[in-house]
Amino acid sequence: MKQWIQLPHIEGVCSRQAHTDFPQGEDGKPVYERELGKEGFFGPSSHMIHKHAPTAWTDWNGPLKPRAFDLTKLKDTTALPWESSPILSNNFTEIRWWNLSKAMDKLARNADGDQLLFIHAGSADLFCDYGHLKITEGDYIMLPRGTMWRLDPLNSLKILMIEATDSSYQLPDKGLVGPHAIFDPGMLDIPTINECFKTQQQEKDHEWQVVVKRRKALTSITYPFNPLDTLGWHGNLMPVRINWRDIRPLMSHRFHLPPSAHTTFVANRFVVCTFCPRPIETDPGALKVPFYHNNEDYDEFIFYHQGQFFSRDNIHPGMTTLHPCGFTHGPHPGAFAIGAKAERRETDEVAVMIDTRDPLNVPDLPENVEWKEYIHSWKGITNP
Repeated sequence: MKQWIQLPHIEGVCSRQAHTDFPQGEDGKPVYERELGKEGFFGPSSHMIHKHAPTAWTDWNGPLKPRAFDLTKLKDTTALPWESSPILSNNFTEIRWWNLSKAMDKLARNADGDQLLFIHAGSADLFCDYGHLKITEGDYIMLPRGTMWRLDPLNSLKILMIEATDSSYQLPDKGLVGPHAIFDPGMLDIPTINECFKTQQQEKDHEWQVVVKRRKALTSITYPFNPLDTLGWHGNLMPVRINWRDIRPLMSHRFHLPPSAHTTFVANRFVVCTFCPRPIETDPGALKVPFYHNNEDYDEFIFYHQGQFFSRDNIHPGMTTLHPCGFTHGPHPGAFAIGAKAERRETDEVAVMIDTRDPLNVPDLPENVEWKEYIHSWKGITNP
């Protein structure tokens, strides 16, 4: 048995309720709240009140720094997901960016873990062991480990791929709000054995290869027929699809909820969250933007899908940011000022956040992909 060392205490000038009703600073100047937390917003935390913004640095040296990447500059198209561009990885996940412009002529199978696809652009027919499913922009598709599958694009696809290495994707515990909050499991779509699936069995009756990824190595298995020849199946393990438009985010008009409230999928040592359009807090004393924080147990990766990102300046769809564990972060100056004035009534952003318990490694990427000056963006620069 173990228990956190907890001794609730109030010292000096602060607010009694986190993220709301901040005290006045010296001479009526604004103050800035910073959260120091454990266990990704689920553990003990403290809230510091500062005279100055915690991100108002003038210089930065050393490897611990935030990074930003523009994935739209990765133009190469590949026929297989395993040939796509690796973006970030650790022992528990692998994140890739995949451009696919034509039908896959081989089947893919991931023997390393469940595969999650987020469709940033395009639409396609998905064929897999379980049948056929039409997919489109904004879809998450979860493919259980070992599933054979291929995509036949109706138009060019841009896909964020997130692997749960040696793990499985599950739904989060929704606690007090119940199992039907955020999205009802009844909204999950699954492949069906329909006429489209039966037709592809007949049309593709020639030699096929299945390319299996296991321990990051590829193995090709050749069949003299199309192995997607399923006649039927029953069970409770299957691919599922949910679109961000089917997600109904938790909201509170009096309190800014932490990112963990927007968790969509849970895997071993990381979570996937979805930020969807929602009303902004209306209580006069409530914080209107994400709070400054030190999340000392997790790396934070965000992929920006569409809309105006209410906590960021100079970020466009297709970009990503990495805020490593140990780095104090929060809204950019322009976003903070807009929030303080309560100028916006709702967000229109859609973004995918991956919080990992273990540090994420960045591979060598083409020179123009990384925005090298991202560390200075909290100084209020306007031209990335």
